[in-house]
Amino acid sequence: MRLRNIPGAEQALREYPTFVDNPTEYKGRWSERFGNNNPIYIEIGCGKGRFINTLADRHPDVNFIAIELKAEVVLRAAQRTEKQTIPNLAFIQYNAALLPDLFGAEEVSRIYLNFSDPWPKSRHAKRRLTYASFLQTYKQVLKKHGEIHIKTDNENLFEFSLNQLSNERFQLRHITFDLHHSPLAEENVMTEYEERFSSRGQRIYRTEAIYQE
Repeated sequence: MRLRNIPGAEQALREYPTFVDNPTEYKGRWSERFGNNNPIYIEIGCGKGRFINTLADRHPDVNFIAIELKAEVVLRAAQRTEKQTIPNLAFIQYNAALLPDLFGAEEVSRIYLNFSDPWPKSRHAKRRLTYASFLQTYKQVLKKHGEIHIKTDNENLFEFSLNQLSNERFQLRHITFDLHHSPLAEENVMTEYEERFSSRGQRIYRTEAIYQE
């Protein structure tokens, strides 16, 4: 997501109860932050926040955490909450490559990767969020049988991701090359990007990967 620079974005975020200013302090004890032992689902790259806010509203028995690197993006997503306290939702400004700074071993039950940057040039493959090194990082925080859910409009990235996940011994399920014309569409929650892409007739690719080790 490309947003113009918003002066004071980091300071403005502190006005939102859903924003966690000191996330590393909760490593291994996010249950204290949420006040319960419900499963933790994280979204890496939350865009304008439609997806994560919708899920938090629909599933009060799950704790949702959105992680974004840029303050401007986090702010745009947090603004959807209208500065309300949402007990099962939190926003973090942090580098997703450093997830073990934020979560302890087996603290995360599910990771969402929605419309991640495809980095189409081969020399940039290591930057893709489904590159082997990222998948190995996710393993450090995922529970056994934890899940990674992926959606993208980029066929090349999707095929790359399937191969990387298989190589890292994730079990793949619910693979679809046309999400909106599949049985999975009924329960699908769209992101802003997804709505835009699908309105143009673009196919949406989706899969789920289960951590087996």
